[in-house]
Amino acid sequence: MNTKISVVTPTFNEAENIVELCDRIATVMRNTSYDYDHIVIDNASTDNTVGILRERAAVDPRLKVIVNTRNFGHIRSPFHGVLQANGNAVVILSSDLQDPPELIPQLVEKWESGYKIAMLVKKTSNESLVMKMIRGAYYSTLETLAEIPLIKGATGHGLYDESVIQILRSINDPYPYFRGIVCEIGLPIAQVQFDQPRRKRGITSQNFYSLFDMAMLGMVKHSKLPLRMMTFTGLTVAGLSLLTAIYYLIYKLAYWNSFDPGQAPIVIGMFFFISVIMIFFGIIGEYLLSIHDHVRGLPHVYERERINLDNEDQ
Repeated sequence: MNTKISVVTPTFNEAENIVELCDRIATVMRNTSYDYDHIVIDNASTDNTVGILRERAAVDPRLKVIVNTRNFGHIRSPFHGVLQANGNAVVILSSDLQDPPELIPQLVEKWESGYKIAMLVKKTSNESLVMKMIRGAYYSTLETLAEIPLIKGATGHGLYDESVIQILRSINDPYPYFRGIVCEIGLPIAQVQFDQPRRKRGITSQNFYSLFDMAMLGMVKHSKLPLRMMTFTGLTVAGLSLLTAIYYLIYKLAYWNSFDPGQAPIVIGMFFFISVIMIFFGIIGEYLLSIHDHVRGLPHVYERERINLDNEDQ
């Protein structure tokens, strides 16, 4: 049986990029000594992405397509696509061509040298200065909070051996932080650094909410520190409040007739404590949402259609 590599690309409204994506992946893989298939999982695109894929899959049996019933988000859908692959190694790339398919041979080379995981790591990016600063602050904060070593600049895209995919199937996480899970496995990780090009066509589906969701997911899944910080902050604020109350009491006793603190300290303190409590409730809510997802036990996605994929591949 020939060694096979499965390439997985999640899509959402990528009609302007999908033809070039499929062509470049096919060209790269045909120049390797491996058999391959290309699995595209579409998150219920509203443009002509699915139509283009359906036409190409009709003449290319290596192109396999999964179409979701609705948009299940940027976390669940790609993870489901990875779990459907049955290659000896699985490569996951973005469909906007910001992960150049020409990097696949470098990932395969790391795999051939013995690595079970080879991750793409952004060395530079053409995104705006503001986004670079936000991402840099996020990665630094998460690296500090996480209880496992995370790779700065890694999106989770790269190559994974079939043994790693089996581990991911056994974890059964309904809302996984992918780049964190693969680091938590503990296997040595090869890094393939690259300069990320700017998106040429189409509009990214990433927005402030999706980025915030990813940030909170990484924090909740891989760190208990926020909860511990809540307790520490509560104790610290309570101690400071007690010292302030004692100070005001002594000052009032010493200058009973002349000392009038006014209402400003009370109002400021009240708003401060309310803000702290709201932040704490939000953090607790993130952990409760994570537990809620596990308790519901829903699948990552519901599929509407499969093309060139048999049921036994699931």
